[in-house]
Amino acid sequence: MNIDELFVNIQQCFGSKAKYLLEQNQITLEVSASELRNICLKLRDNSQFMFEQLMDLCAVDYLKYGVGEWETNSATAQGFSRAVNVNASVSTLPRFAVVYHLLSVARNQRLRIRVFLDANNLRIPSVIDIWNSADWYEREAFDLFGILFEGHPDLRRILTDYGFIGHPFRKDFPLIGQVEMRYDAGEGRVIYEPVSIEPRTLVPKVVRYTGAVEEKVNG
Repeated sequence: MNIDELFVNIQQCFGSKAKYLLEQNQITLEVSASELRNICLKLRDNSQFMFEQLMDLCAVDYLKYGVGEWETNSATAQGFSRAVNVNASVSTLPRFAVVYHLLSVARNQRLRIRVFLDANNLRIPSVIDIWNSADWYEREAFDLFGILFEGHPDLRRILTDYGFIGHPFRKDFPLIGQVEMRYDAGEGRVIYEPVSIEPRTLVPKVVRYTGAVEEKVNG
């Protein structure tokens, strides 16, 4: 089965329960959180698909998606052609999404699933009982983005400290963090304090001397 046949079969199987994209030889299904588990079970168990492995799961923060620091000839909401034009159209996607990458070893096919979430209700069913590999992936997305995976048996932070405040992969999380830690010899323990680093601009200013370069080349 080639990718075009797989695309048609998926559309016929799920109908209006999903949105379908086929770009650059990659199929993406956009589904709701309520339909996620049913669709995942069919993708795993249906003999047409046999996606028996979850290769990756991650979260995405689309805050300010479509706005960048580059000046380009056109302003769009896709890829590196984003621009600083204040009148440019910025993506209206929901802020958060969870993305799943599936692999069918039997059919040598890959598939992406994307679930958009309301920023005020970051809850989505866990798929750990469908694919065991979701365990640490879901904990990572919870830790770094604050996504709550309902039904996960052990949803704890996995990369940050126990007393960590906030979710560091959110686009509005300060790059310098919110607290800092140090060992206090007087108290004989590690203590946490408000971060002492002053915020600063981290985007470099690039000056291009186009005219001088042209003169040097032509000269």
